Amino acid sequence: MWWQDALWGIWNGITAWVVLIAHVFDAWGRFPVYDVARSGNWYDFGFLLGAGSPVLGLLGGGRSTRARR
Repeated sequence: MWWQDALWGIWNGITAWVVLIAHVFDAWGRFPVYDVARSGNWYDFGFLLGAGSPVLGLLGGGRSTRARR
C-alpha cells in the first residue's frame, strides 16, 4: 500500500542521520541508510520528508527570540 511505503520512508529518513553516523564508525553494517527494496515514488517522498524533517531543527540549539526594545 502506498501509505505504508510513505511511512517507512519517513521513518527511514528520520533515522538515516543516526544510521549514517553509525556507518562512519563501522557500526550497524546490516542496517542500510536507504532501503533499496522499498524504493519507489511514495517511499522516496517519505524519505526526503523524513530526512529534512523539522525534528532535526530541534537539534540546532535554542536560539532565543527576545523582543527588541
